[in-house]
Amino acid sequence: MCRLKQLVRRLSEQRGITGLETAIILIAFVVVAAVFAFVVLSTGLFSSERSKETVYAGLEKTRGSMELTGGVAATSNGTEVTNISFDVTLAAGGSAVNWDPNATSNRTIVAYIDDAVQVDSLTYTTTVITGDADLLLEPGEMLEINVTNVDAIAGIDIGANDTFTLEIQPPSGSYMVLERTMPASISETVINLN
Repeated sequence: MCRLKQLVRRLSEQRGITGLETAIILIAFVVVAAVFAFVVLSTGLFSSERSKETVYAGLEKTRGSMELTGGVAATSNGTEVTNISFDVTLAAGGSAVNWDPNATSNRTIVAYIDDAVQVDSLTYTTTVITGDADLLLEPGEMLEINVTNVDAIAGIDIGANDTFTLEIQPPSGSYMVLERTMPASISETVINLN
């Protein structure tokens, strides 16, 4: 009997975890798990938002793309090129491009590059072939661009067998590059550079 009393005394002295303590621990685990889940979801949403912005920026870059319609023609004085002309339209799904040569901002720039010289901005004129009268290239319109007085620019001397590049730089969207090589003879007044 004495042993039984000692065993009962030992059992009564030991304390167990009560239901309230269990509930508090369970709530703490749930709160920690909720905070962790929130952090993981926030990071995933932020990451997917950044990737969406990257995709939209890439689409915006390509949406302003133009394409060459027809050929590139050069006007010659018999010894060197004086003018270069070409026709442009918007690529499928492209956004409008400003071709007003007198605009002070947000205008398209035509740059010249060859082996010896680089000119960042050439003088050009714009003629509407199809579309409304403004110089904003919109879907369904075609403009003729005439780069004038090429021979008057210091360093530019496009003669027979010379290769040159015109880089068309719209205010937004991708650049259009026209690289052409002159024929062996430039004695004709108008030279087709296809």
